[in-house]
Amino acid sequence: MPQTCAPFKRLLLCTLMGLAPGFSAQAQSLLEMYQAAQGYDASYQAAQARFDATSAKSEQVQALYAPVVSLQGTVKQDWQQSKTYTDTYDATGEKYETNGALSLSFSQTLYNRQNELLLTSAQRSAAVEELTLATARQDLMVRVSSAYFDVLAARDSLEFVRAQKAAVAEQLAAAKRNFEVGTTTITDTREAQAKFDLVIAQEIAAQNELTVKNSLLDQLVGRSNLKPKSLRLPLQLPAVLGTDNEWAALTEQYLPQIQSKRTELELARIETEKARADTSPTVSLTGSLGKGFYPFGGSNSSSDTTGVNTYTRNRDSQSASMGLVVNIPLFTGTVRSAKLRETLAQEDKTRNELEAVKRNAQQATRTVFYGLHSLAGQVKAFEAAEASSQSALDANRLGYEVGVRINIDVLNAQSQL
Repeated sequence: MPQTCAPFKRLLLCTLMGLAPGFSAQAQSLLEMYQAAQGYDASYQAAQARFDATSAKSEQVQALYAPVVSLQGTVKQDWQQSKTYTDTYDATGEKYETNGALSLSFSQTLYNRQNELLLTSAQRSAAVEELTLATARQDLMVRVSSAYFDVLAARDSLEFVRAQKAAVAEQLAAAKRNFEVGTTTITDTREAQAKFDLVIAQEIAAQNELTVKNSLLDQLVGRSNLKPKSLRLPLQLPAVLGTDNEWAALTEQYLPQIQSKRTELELARIETEKARADTSPTVSLTGSLGKGFYPFGGSNSSSDTTGVNTYTRNRDSQSASMGLVVNIPLFTGTVRSAKLRETLAQEDKTRNELEAVKRNAQQATRTVFYGLHSLAGQVKAFEAAEASSQSALDANRLGYEVGVRINIDVLNAQSQL
């Protein structure tokens, strides 16, 4: 089934979610199981983690607009020694100096179209992941609802088979008694026995089906021995208001899949703008402060005839600068034009995907709308059919007792109930 149809697949179950009773010590409500599944389901947790990661990435892109400030300091000591030997004299010398520097620099982007588009793209990507998380939340609701009502259906099936088993056992006992007193033939007994054996097989299958459905629900919610509470009877479905066109319009406006695809189209347009902005200039403000210091330095030299010593102390220097840096790309080869063609094609692709999602969602909405109207009529019809089948069974039992109905008629009437 297409992804856009998933929220509608079990819309009837989500509608019935409001009909499920509250939590009790013996049974759990659908809402409680859904809340428990939110903290356990791995798929939903993965969607939540993706959303958190994308939000963090958006914050990283915002840092492009923050100033960059750096501090650098150096301290070093230089020492040099020399020796000279000649035929007439020997000389030695050495030079040493301690110096250091401290600089503070900063830069602030004033205009960069690419950075602006990167920030917008990151924000749209975060919006897409938020909608993806909403879709995952809907999907989890559908899966929990489906598993919940599957258990209820399997439990009802088992109860029905057991009730049928009791009725057939009663009819089998009656057929045996009537055969013993000679009012019926052995055929009635064998028909009842065959029906009883068939019901036993159906009971085994129904019990296995209930066990499987219970296991699936336990695995989904992360708890064991769950007992979904049955719906209140008689079942009162909420009224279906509005028209199919109104429902389709609401779907187009609020469905997360459509909203997500719209945002993806915005992202595709941003990529096109980024390709066009590849040759846009950038402007930055830069500045620096510096200080150099030479706290101590000196030299000395000596020879066979002379000796000289010199010293320097507390020499320093300062510097400061500020300016604007403008960068204008003049030629980027053919990359820009090729990238622009690619982004325009991606934009067309996303636009067509959006239209397909909208059409599928509208059709799925109308299908659910008609299904809800049909379901309301079916519920009333089944309630009437149940009453009619019970009357037919009572009439066949009475007819069997007075001899105007045979055993197979009673068994068939039991199957219809």
